[in-house]
Formats: sequence, structure tokens, C-alpha cells
Amino acid sequence: MSHAVRFTTADLELLPDPLDDTRYELIDGELHVSTQPRWEHQYVTGEVFAALRDWSVRTGLGYPSTAPGVIFSPEDNVAPDVIWISRERRTHGVRPDDGRIYVAPELMVEVLSPGSANERRDRELKLKLYGRQGVDEYWLIDWRTRTVAVFRRAGVELRFAETLTDADMLTSPLLPGFSVAVHALWDPLSPTPPN
Repeated sequence: MSHAVRFTTADLELLPDPLDDTRYELIDGELHVSTQPRWEHQYVTGEVFAALRDWSVRTGLGYPSTAPGVIFSPEDNVAPDVIWISRERRTHGVRPDDGRIYVAPELMVEVLSPGSANERRDRELKLKLYGRQGVDEYWLIDWRTRTVAVFRRAGVELRFAETLTDADMLTSPLLPGFSVAVHALWDPLSPTPPN
């Protein structure tokens, strides 16, 4: 009978710094290795960050960040594409010694990368992890289908709320007055997917 190897944050610290674009994440002690995403993925990440940054500067309510280290436990260490964290949670949850986040940000955003392993990680594993850890809202963005799936806290879990398309505005009860047109998230030079 074999037992799956379980990794911890301490194990990640022992790995050599990658010389390429490799990214390591842990979910329930399972090591997930991915490479830096495609242009379209990074473009969308930048647009989401910019919209959250502009709103945060206007309101002073919190801070967005791209690919921060979020450590929920020794076996759960992730780098979401974008987060938004309130001033209060940031004050209590970011350690000055290493600059990592040790509390659940209110909002986590993942931009899907192609491949079944990537989709499983973001659609299933991270959804469950973020729900367990107290994230209030999760946006799962698919640049290939030009959709945003929104999950919101319902009791002790994150539940599907809605899927937004190009005709919709992305808003959130967490972010009063925040809105961005979904169609504005996509690279204008990328082809529109067929219907």
C-alpha cells in the first residue's frame, strides 16, 4: 500500500529557486507545478488588478496584489493571480518579516490556464480551499470563453453565484461602487471566440 507524499511550506523553501518561469503551489499537501502563463492570461490579470487598484485608491478600503504568497497552513500555500484584501486584514495578516499573507483575503481571482490539471486545480481544489479558509468571494476568469464565474460565501463554503459575459458588468457586494465591463478585461487584439 503506497501513501502519497505530502509537502509543506518548509519543503518548498528547500527547493532551488527556479531559473525559468516555474511556479510551485501546495493544496492539501499536494504539490502543483506550473509555468508562467500565456500573454492573454497575463493581460486579463493586469486588467483585473488595474480595476481593483483604481477602485482601492478612490475608496482607501484595501489593496489588490498580483500573485502574492498566501499561506493558509503548512500544507496550503498558493499564489493566486490577483487578490483584494481589506486594510484591516492586511494589517493583521501580512507578516513584515517575509511579506506573505497568512489570512484569507476577502477576494481571490484566478485566470484559467489551458489544460485539465490547471482547470481541476482552479475549478475544484482552489474553490474548496478558498471556501474552507474564509475567502468571501472568488472570481474564476476564462479568457478563452470570455466569461467570469463568480462564487460568493454562503455559510461555510463558496457557492456559485453567476456567470458573466461580455454584455455584463462585474460588480461585488464586497466592493461598494466597484464595476468593470467584462468585455474590457480581454486583450482587444485577441480574436473573439466563436459562439
